[in-house]
Amino acid sequence: MVRTLTPLDRFLDSAQNALETVFGAPRAERPNPGAGEPEVVLDEAERRHAAGLMRINHVGEVCAQALYIGQAAVARDEATRAHLLAAAQEETDHLAWCADRLRELDSRPSLLNPLWYAGSYAIGALAGLRGDGWNLGFVVETERQVEAHLDEHLVSLPPADGRSRAILGVMKADEARHAANAEQAGARVLPPPVPALMAAASRVMKTVAYRL
Repeated sequence: MVRTLTPLDRFLDSAQNALETVFGAPRAERPNPGAGEPEVVLDEAERRHAAGLMRINHVGEVCAQALYIGQAAVARDEATRAHLLAAAQEETDHLAWCADRLRELDSRPSLLNPLWYAGSYAIGALAGLRGDGWNLGFVVETERQVEAHLDEHLVSLPPADGRSRAILGVMKADEARHAANAEQAGARVLPPPVPALMAAASRVMKTVAYRL
C-alpha cells in the first residue's frame, strides 16, 4: 500500500534535505566524471580561480536542491512532484561532485550556503504555488540560465584543469535534459520580467560565492 504524505511529512522531508544539503555530505549515485582525469598541479592563481568557479557551481547545486524541493513540496500533481524530485536527485550528484573537487583544490564551499538554501527554497515554493505549469516553466528557465553559466565556466577554467571540466560537462548535459523534460511535461513560458530578475539574482550570487 502506497502511503499518502501529509503536509507534516513533506515539511519534515524538506527539513531533512536542507540539513543534508547545507551541513551534510551528500552522496552521488553516479561516479564522479572527473575521477578518470589526471590531477595536475595548478599554480596558485589558477587554483584559486578554479576553486572560485567550483564554489559558484556548488552554490548553484545548493540552490537547485532548495528550488526543486520547495517546488515539490507544493506541487499539485504527483507526476510533476515526481519529475521535480528526480531532477533533485541528479542535482545531488552534482553537489557531491563539486564538493569533491573543492576538497581536491584545497578549498571550501560557500560560507553563506544556509542563506542561499533558504532563499531558493522560498522562491521555489512561491513558484510552485502558481500552479504546475508555472512550476515547470521555472525549471526550464533555471536550467537554461545554469547551462549558460556552465558554458562560461568551461571557457574560463584553467586549460589544464581537466577534472573540473569533466564534471561541468556532465552537469551541463544533465541541466539541458532537465529543461527538455520540463518542457515536454507542460511547462509554461515565464513572463518577461521573471527571467531578467532571475538572471540579476544569479549575477549577485556568482559574484559573492566566488569569494565567500
